[in-house]
Order: sequence, then C-alpha cells, then structure tokens
Amino acid sequence: MAKGIFYVESRPTGPDRDLEYNTWYNEVHIPELLALDGFVAARRLRPVQDDGPYVSIYELEGDDLEAIIANMIAAAGRGEFRLSDAMQMDPPPSYRLLELTTERVAVA
Repeated sequence: MAKGIFYVESRPTGPDRDLEYNTWYNEVHIPELLALDGFVAARRLRPVQDDGPYVSIYELEGDDLEAIIANMIAAAGRGEFRLSDAMQMDPPPSYRLLELTTERVAVA
C-alpha cells in the first residue's frame, strides 16, 4: 500500500476574512476530505513571519495515490464539497502529490 502527502498552499481573500477562512477550512473542508477513501490525516500550518500562504498537508494511503486524488476531484465536480468565498481563488490554491519513499523516527 502506497503512502503519500497531498500538499496544498492556499490563502484567505484578505486579512479581514482570515477567521472565516480558517473556521471553514478546519470545521468544514478538512472533515469533508477526511471522509474520502484514502485521506487518513490532515494538518495545517500558518505563516509565522509574513503573509505567505497557509499550508495543508494531507496524509494519503492506498493502492493508487493518483486514484485517491482523482476521486477527490470527481467529488468536487459532483458538488460534494462546500466551498467558501473566503478562500482566494485567483490565483487558485497550488498543490502537489508526493509519494513517501523513506520514513524514519528520531530515537531519543
């Protein structure tokens, strides 16, 4: 079974929509994605020193990582996700699909 990361960079439409964007992302969008087959975990990170993008990292597990993303895209096309106009769409979020090649855990 393959393991991978779906890495997404996105932004709120403006500083005045930051709370709305984060509430939607954390309470609506992440649960919708985690309900899909193959999405097993999610974490989000915010910029610390500038107004750069927020980063979402989704852990994927399945026989075919590309099929997991294709299923997500198909679900979006069927209108299964509630989108928020608090997320900037011009330019759209950027994303990458990455397959795990090595995993190690630090030893204390």
